[in-house]
Amino acid sequence: MVDEAARAFTEADVVRARRILMRRDPQLAAVIKRVGRCTLPDGRTHDPFAGLVRTIMSQQLSGKAASTIFGRVEALAGPGGLTPTAVRGFTADALRAAGVSRPKISYLYDLADHVGDGRLDLHALDGHPDEEVIARMTAVKGLGRWSAEMFLMFRLNRPDIFPVTDLGIVKGMQRLHGMKRRPAERTMVRLAEGWRPYRSIAAWYVWRSLD
Repeated sequence: MVDEAARAFTEADVVRARRILMRRDPQLAAVIKRVGRCTLPDGRTHDPFAGLVRTIMSQQLSGKAASTIFGRVEALAGPGGLTPTAVRGFTADALRAAGVSRPKISYLYDLADHVGDGRLDLHALDGHPDEEVIARMTAVKGLGRWSAEMFLMFRLNRPDIFPVTDLGIVKGMQRLHGMKRRPAERTMVRLAEGWRPYRSIAAWYVWRSLD
């Protein structure tokens, strides 16, 4: 039986969350009206291992650059797709030629090892509470709290994740609240209190506010 704290939100939950967030926060309500549907639920259809490979590619890179490199890595895998076995079969030279940095190559190999030998069972994470998921994922080299939070939000669809270290969230909160300086983490946590228990959905709209 899945812990209620680990339950993924559904499309109906997102609709309910939108109504609640719009009622509680007029500034966020304007963003929600402009942006429309929240696409976070779509992430559950994506392959979790490939998603983590993409997360590693995204670290310290623009979205466009990360997508380009990820596409090259996907092409290396061929029709079989990105699997732990495929990634372990890539040579370091092939990954470097695709644009993957040396540190990220070691991250990819460590991820492939953890998933391949069962130390990190990506499909079993659905039943674990948020903090336990974070603990299990951050045991992999190169996956920090931010990476685990992205997985919780986009793959596991956990409703109340608020990634305060994400640069897009920092910039979005600054713009949303008309701040001259970038807000501190504790300030953002305080401002987001009214968004509980739907901070994941609110965070998605904060990102979209920058588009």
